[in-house]
Amino acid sequence: MANSKDLPLAVTMGDPAGCGPQITLRAWKTLSAEPGVSPFYVTADPAIFGEAAAAIDHPADAARLFADKLPVLPLKTVLPDFSTGTPDSALAPGIVESIDRAMADTFAGLSGGVVTNPISKAVLYSAGFRHPGHTEYLAELCEAHTGRPSPPVMMLVGGGLRVALATIHVPLMRVLDHLTSTSLESVIRITAQAMQRDFGIGTPRIGLTGLNPHAGESGTIGLEERDIINPVADRLRAESIDVSNARPADTIFAETLNGRFDAVIAMTHDQGLIPVKTLDIWGGVNTTLGLPVIRTSPDHGTAYDAAADNAARPDSLIAAIRLASKMAAQRARHDG
Repeated sequence: MANSKDLPLAVTMGDPAGCGPQITLRAWKTLSAEPGVSPFYVTADPAIFGEAAAAIDHPADAARLFADKLPVLPLKTVLPDFSTGTPDSALAPGIVESIDRAMADTFAGLSGGVVTNPISKAVLYSAGFRHPGHTEYLAELCEAHTGRPSPPVMMLVGGGLRVALATIHVPLMRVLDHLTSTSLESVIRITAQAMQRDFGIGTPRIGLTGLNPHAGESGTIGLEERDIINPVADRLRAESIDVSNARPADTIFAETLNGRFDAVIAMTHDQGLIPVKTLDIWGGVNTTLGLPVIRTSPDHGTAYDAAADNAARPDSLIAAIRLASKMAAQRARHDG
């Protein structure tokens, strides 16, 4: 599988009734004149972009058209009539086909990475989609292609921070069902490898948050740091992975902004997302580590209300495309 700075990026359509078409068109208008960013094409119905789009037959056609037209690789699925801002399960087949095509092109070495526009799981579920979410579906496609499991790690990039998550969409009362020594070790290893391969950091410095206030305060406010987090860090340091013991979550992000760490691994979803979104509410990027393909995404949902008002902001998609472009170039250098 080839990932190269010379290949276009594949951008998925997302939910066409949501913000995807608006932010994609606005991102193209910004990035088509920006030097150094990979051209991209969209796997979608060209009609949703109007006269600004041009249908292409092959991903290789994207670069030739990109300065003047938004390149769109048409879907086989015919989209039904729909209303912008109104969720519609009839759109689900086209949404899934767009994802499948972008991933297939990347597996085939025709695209340097995938940037996914927002989807609504509720819309897909109502049409029979049975995967827990967008990321899990991509991981399953990767496993089917490679024959090997691709455990995904969610990382948010924004506001000067790179924050991976040890647990993601689980209730706080269930966090300890998911935060195990095995799972945490896997997240740390995947994060360290991605920092080297995709971000160009030769010896990444990784900080771990504690789960409890004050990182457990030597066991007086919880034992998870002593029993789970720190022993994993000890083992990995013995393998020359530069990872800290659990540190208080209320100070580690300031330490990182001051240069102490290259990435932080937060133990819970909100513990990691709050600092990123506070520092950069519009421009944060969700990137998935651990996959054999590059995948980034805007750090927001379908924004049906904003889409209905034609007011969807493209900032996060622009940042996601820029980051995917940089990652593709770095991965090409790393893999040689």
